[in-house]
Amino acid sequence: MAAELMADGIPPRQRARGAGRLTQFDPAAAAASGASPAPATDAAALWDSARARIERRVGADSFAAWIAPLCFLGIESGIARFGVPTGFFGSWVERHYAGVILTALAEAGAGAHGLAFDIRPAAAAPAAGAPAVDAEPAEEAALPGSPLDPKLTFENFVVGKPNEMAFHAARRVAEQGEVSFNPLFLHGGVGLGKTHLMQAIAWAIRQRDPAKKVIYLSAEKFMYRFIHALRSRDTLGFKQMFRSVDVLMVDDVQFIAGKDSTQDEFFHTFNALVEQRRQVVISGDRSPSDMDRLEERIRSRLQWGLVVDIHPADYELRLSILEAKAEQQLATHPRAQLAPGVLEFLAHRIASNVRVLEGALTRLFANADLLGRRIDLDMAQEILADLLRASDRKVTLDEIIRKVAAHYNVRVGDILSQRRARAVARPRQIAMYLAKQLTARSLPDIGRHFGGRDHTTVLYALKRVEELRKTDSAIAEDLELLRRMLEG
Repeated sequence: MAAELMADGIPPRQRARGAGRLTQFDPAAAAASGASPAPATDAAALWDSARARIERRVGADSFAAWIAPLCFLGIESGIARFGVPTGFFGSWVERHYAGVILTALAEAGAGAHGLAFDIRPAAAAPAAGAPAVDAEPAEEAALPGSPLDPKLTFENFVVGKPNEMAFHAARRVAEQGEVSFNPLFLHGGVGLGKTHLMQAIAWAIRQRDPAKKVIYLSAEKFMYRFIHALRSRDTLGFKQMFRSVDVLMVDDVQFIAGKDSTQDEFFHTFNALVEQRRQVVISGDRSPSDMDRLEERIRSRLQWGLVVDIHPADYELRLSILEAKAEQQLATHPRAQLAPGVLEFLAHRIASNVRVLEGALTRLFANADLLGRRIDLDMAQEILADLLRASDRKVTLDEIIRKVAAHYNVRVGDILSQRRARAVARPRQIAMYLAKQLTARSLPDIGRHFGGRDHTTVLYALKRVEELRKTDSAIAEDLELLRRMLEG
């Protein structure tokens, strides 16, 4: 035992209070509690009998996280021995469940009066599907990760041009093949799908290989766990837990910016995992290079691998998402009726983020179900009045012209002039296109504002830019960037 623990990196002083310590147990106390010893014919039957009793006492979640992974090795000289994946795991079980385990063994007919743990990573890995439990900083919970939402899988992720790169990168990581990028860093605004993709990776890996140890959690929770480890003087256990995983996924990493001690621990955890060729997936609200107060050494390491920007959903992607969600809603609300044009209306009017879009659809179906109403445009405008007001576009033609001129490094006067040089004509057409997309102005109004042009000139510009958007990736990216700047 001592040799195994030392090989696992646990010094003798840690073993004195952690895994391997014998916990004294009073069989008389178990008898006084009404225990009725039942003979067990072998170790497997004995442990099966004890496990059933333990699960009733600790609950399904704690049982799945901490008891189910134990490998029962038998009883020697009154000591029940178990195989565990790490010294930290054994230490936790000993501190929190020793009494329950020994009582259950006594009730099953075993005369054990203490516990001992052997480090056997391959024989006793935590159950990959065991649910994680959220906890406040000072609380103790079964696993350090956050629970996964069963709806956030690859199958339920709607792919479009703004997110396709992130989707394919996430699928590559989930396939667990030879990945040339580590870490994978996903960044973008709120409600664009970062968390969905990270949880989809976790679900896919667990389905493909249940023995893999995958931890998904927020950067905030990582910090809380580290603080708790410091307060309880168990930083070694913290390091063992996070540096022994196969895949670590940390959401919203910008949260630890400016928090020096947490950044330091994150840096060393990141390095340890990458050096072991363990996969790391990180998300943030912006690229690493744009994160203020993030240590330079962390910023540079986050850019080691693949950095992917998830762009805001364009109209086509918003409509595809609504169609997919509406199909799910109709399956659960068979009596609901959805009028034509409603989804197109929502996709056009609510462009802030996908969560707001999905919430709007959920609200419509809930009202239809409760009030027995048909979901049509009148109902949508009535029920979603607050969202529609918040999403109203207030972009002006002058603002569009200024932004486009600055983006293409031309003068505002050139865009409004009669010059036809391509360096001026293309930005002018793009400005006209955005004017039609982002304002309620008519074609003649737009033409008059752009130097007194005829509405047919504006119509030609709209058609030409739409063609280029579909065939020229640079134009498509420019349009999306300008739209984001104007709508932001």
